[in-house]
Amino acid sequence: QVQLVESGGGLVQSGGSLRLSCAASGRIFSIGSMGWYRQAPGKQRELVAGITSSSSTNYADSVKGRFTISRDNAKNTVYLQMNSLKPEDTAVYYCNADAQRTLYGTRQVYWGQGTQVTVSS
Repeated sequence: QVQLVESGGGLVQSGGSLRLSCAASGRIFSIGSMGWYRQAPGKQRELVAGITSSSSTNYADSVKGRFTISRDNAKNTVYLQMNSLKPEDTAVYYCNADAQRTLYGTRQVYWGQGTQVTVSS
């Protein structure tokens, strides 16, 4: 099995910054794309940012210019640097990874348990 563990969430004032981390562990042959999603109360889960294995990135329009996604392939870890945070960024943030466990195995998408980010006004 592949486990994803997020960290770095918390309470921050509007305009502040947080850095989320998500480390993948377990039996892993390779990891393709990784991403961050968020879900606010009463809303659907939405993509925040994604990064491919070659580090191409994409962002939701609402976070462009404020958030930066990056990854460390040697550590099987993806990061989300969040600057200029706004109250509307408040949500549970989830990471996911498209992983292959063995050389001949199929790719599957794995999810972390989520970390709460709360931005006060």
